[in-house]
Amino acid sequence: MIQDLMERKKELRKEIKTRVAQLSEDYCQKADATIRAYVLSLPEYQQARRIFCYAGTASEIQTLPLIEKMLSDGKEVGVPYCISLGNMEVRQIRSLSDLKPGRYGILAPGDDCPVMAPDTIDLGLIPCCTCNKKGQRLGFGGGFYDIYLHASQFTRVILCREQIMTEVIPVEAHDEQMDVVVSETGVIRLKTT
Repeated sequence: MIQDLMERKKELRKEIKTRVAQLSEDYCQKADATIRAYVLSLPEYQQARRIFCYAGTASEIQTLPLIEKMLSDGKEVGVPYCISLGNMEVRQIRSLSDLKPGRYGILAPGDDCPVMAPDTIDLGLIPCCTCNKKGQRLGFGGGFYDIYLHASQFTRVILCREQIMTEVIPVEAHDEQMDVVVSETGVIRLKTT
């Protein structure tokens, strides 16, 4: 059963990777800009003091403009820092120049950036390979986010382009549920705040 779920996840990741490769640059730029605008309009964003946000890779929502805006809005921003396989922490940055290519080539805070404890974070912007409108997330297979989120209480907002969303996500017991789904078509609230 578990092996079957893992295989289904692997196949879905492969399918989504193909779909992402077929997205036009124009679509991605427009979708990402709309998603960023929706995030900035969220009451959870406006009320948050400390925000956890990933630095998007080439195939993900481009979050660097969002991080820059958060910093200019006076928010304290934390970005994932991978320690080892499946083990990450969030480190606070003061500017985009604090981000350097880290493990897997993903931009990450430098070693000198302070750790941001999970219980001090108000809002988390979470990446995905794909997700659905029920807030179920398929990550990239490393388990980093599910492990980190398991011990966290902040509001979880998943960012995903509509064209790579899928209806059925193979879910295991350790897979963490999201509170809000944001795509270019709108905001879906799954948990009342």
